[in-house]
Amino acid sequence: MRNFTLLFLLLSITTFAQRPNRGNIPKITLTGKIIEANSKQPLEYATLILTHLKSKRISGGVTNQNGSFSIEVPKGEYGVKVEFIGFKTKSLQNKQLTENTNLGVITLSEDTETLDEVEVIAEKSTVEIRLDKKIYNVGKDMTVKGGNASDVLDNVPSVNVDAEGAVSLRGSENVRILIDGKPSALVGLTGTDALRNLPADAIEKVEVITSPSARYDAEGTTGILNIILRKGKITGFNGSVNLTVGNPDMVRVAPNLNYRTKKINLFSNLGYSYRKGPGNSQSFFTNFDNDGTITDYRNEDRVFDRKNKNFNASLGLEYYINKNSSITGSYFYRNSNGNDIATNITDSLNINREIGSREIRIETEKEDGIDNQYSLNYTNNFDRKGKKLTIDLQYSDSDETENSPVVIDGVLAEQNSQVTTSKDKLFQIDYVLPIGENTQFEFGHKTMLQDLFSDFKVRDADGNPFEFDPSNAIDFKQNIYAFYAQYGNKTNKLSYLLGLRTEITDIDLNVLTTNQLSEKNYTEWFPTVNLGYELNDTDNFTLGYSRRLRRPRHWFLNPFESRSSATNIFRGNPDINPTFTSSFDLGYTTKIKKLTLNSSIYYQHSTDIMQGVSLTEKRTQNGKTFDVFVRTPVNLGNEGRYGFEFTSNYNPTRKVRLSATFNYFKFNTEAFTYSYIDANGVNQSLDLNEVNESSWFARFNSRITLPGKIQWQTRLMYRAPQANAQSDRGNMFVTNLAFSKDLFKDKASLVLNVSDLFNARKRESTTYFYNDAGNLSTISNGTFQWRERQITLSFTYRFNQKKKRQRPQRNFDGGRGEFGG
Repeated sequence: MRNFTLLFLLLSITTFAQRPNRGNIPKITLTGKIIEANSKQPLEYATLILTHLKSKRISGGVTNQNGSFSIEVPKGEYGVKVEFIGFKTKSLQNKQLTENTNLGVITLSEDTETLDEVEVIAEKSTVEIRLDKKIYNVGKDMTVKGGNASDVLDNVPSVNVDAEGAVSLRGSENVRILIDGKPSALVGLTGTDALRNLPADAIEKVEVITSPSARYDAEGTTGILNIILRKGKITGFNGSVNLTVGNPDMVRVAPNLNYRTKKINLFSNLGYSYRKGPGNSQSFFTNFDNDGTITDYRNEDRVFDRKNKNFNASLGLEYYINKNSSITGSYFYRNSNGNDIATNITDSLNINREIGSREIRIETEKEDGIDNQYSLNYTNNFDRKGKKLTIDLQYSDSDETENSPVVIDGVLAEQNSQVTTSKDKLFQIDYVLPIGENTQFEFGHKTMLQDLFSDFKVRDADGNPFEFDPSNAIDFKQNIYAFYAQYGNKTNKLSYLLGLRTEITDIDLNVLTTNQLSEKNYTEWFPTVNLGYELNDTDNFTLGYSRRLRRPRHWFLNPFESRSSATNIFRGNPDINPTFTSSFDLGYTTKIKKLTLNSSIYYQHSTDIMQGVSLTEKRTQNGKTFDVFVRTPVNLGNEGRYGFEFTSNYNPTRKVRLSATFNYFKFNTEAFTYSYIDANGVNQSLDLNEVNESSWFARFNSRITLPGKIQWQTRLMYRAPQANAQSDRGNMFVTNLAFSKDLFKDKASLVLNVSDLFNARKRESTTYFYNDAGNLSTISNGTFQWRERQITLSFTYRFNQKKKRQRPQRNFDGGRGEFGG
């Protein structure tokens, strides 16, 4: 791997060194602003195209969020043209550019003849590079058609979604997920599980923020994933309807409707889905005595039969008070009903692997959940010169009820129930003050208040508690108060954004069943530094530093125990503390004709890392004593992690588009002794050795146009093995295929999608357990498959959104705003 890293760096340096040297050609800076003719609103991402009249070389750039552009080009005579989708192209007189020139304000008018031919969804996915983030435009990726938000995230460079739905960024699950820049009921009480209920068609883009500026929450030690939902931008009534069917059984209907005038924008994302989610797992335990001799075995086979009905509706109204300000109100509602059956067959085997006893344990879980969220936003752009005020208010409440009776060998053995309610409030204010043309100052405040109650009861068939009673009830309150300020400037080729954020955290956890009260109050400072340097119009460097934290979520703190197995469970830890991380990121982007390369080197140092460990407890029930294997999160020592990432996009022809991502990381976790009190009140300790391991993952994506204008997309993903303090995880290889055909004069699309073609998306792991004397007591070999291969057929019909091909990409670096934002 060291040789590969060296080869990668040499290749990058050699590629740059072989470029034609344009540094001797004198350059000038061309500035100006592009606005809409009627509303006078700035047009972000409008394209200014410059064609050198002698060499015919094309260059240019795009506008930032204020409609402004600043482009550096060699001296010469140019043809100038301005484009924006849905607007008439404007050609300016040829310009003899010999000195810095301001073109002033350029107005564009809507093209009424083509407005009904504009597609909200882009033709192809693109990645925009900003100073503090990368923006992945979802586009028309066929491998996520008919899918959900988890499928979209799993298609984003740097991101992986494992077999259980856990989202990781650059190999780490310490990532913060936001919806439209804010915490959302779309994520829900169950975390990333709720992302499976958000249709992929509702997502416009995903922001990958590996070096967040001070305006973003400090939560998420690896970074932030911000999911941006679609809002119509076209005048009049338009929309689309998506119908998806699949095997295993799956039906989804997802209308997307929008109505816009000069004064209002009414938008909605609706969705109803029914799906079966078959899955399976196996855990094989090998038990040893103190001298290392095998004593016996145990095998647990689980089959998951899941059925889920979900309805979600997002409705919003944006009212334009005047040309500079607007107010937006939105409401989100979700109603989910789950009926999951987990069948666990446990075989106890002797030394000869002969079955001595068998237990069949069936847990039937019925879950009903309702989420409501109310949001209000006020935005004022003042003089349209960059000064901006935004105010956000948000309230959400969530209720979940679960009933999970357990039948053992045909007899009712347990009656389990859990009721969870949560109320969340948010207030946020941000103010941007420009200072001259290329400088801005920003400051803001954010308050997040959460009040959660959970009551979990375990009872026998007669409604009485067991001798060992895992029931618990918690009252969890978390209040976070944040303040930030940042200063940004762009001078010639150098851009920088310096910020400081402070967050005051107040957490109260009261375990009502044991009268255990845990209070955690801390105030922390989080500096951020983001630098950008443009070598020329195709090459640029970025450098970022940020301090981050990871707070334990309520399910990590809740001493709730899973019940689908009596001997192999997960339990939260009320004593866990936050993790703090300092991150450094150096990035390089270059374009060579039809090839775009993005690369970065990163380093992270974390303290009090949160990681799951496996413990062994002795329990007695019905007169029998047995071992219980408990998986629980704990704070280990410090960890250092470094790696590099390499992403490429190559479009050799209009019919072939290729992209690839490679990410290598290495981490070192210090040796650590974890002391705890087991369920019987006995002091125990677990010695964890130093971990010095590495891993990597790679993704390849191709999109090819076949005869008959059939689009064929293939996506391959490989994740290498990885080890931590107590377990080894195996590799995984996943293949997705999709075929798409446009119908009815491009008003509709039909997509056939095969997710996990070879049914290989499984998590394979080996975990090592040790007894009180530090000797190996048990080895567990496990395989887990959250969902099996899925085949879907998706039909989308667009009205007043007749699909229009995206304008061809120009050979210059568009899409970098001065300061992100």
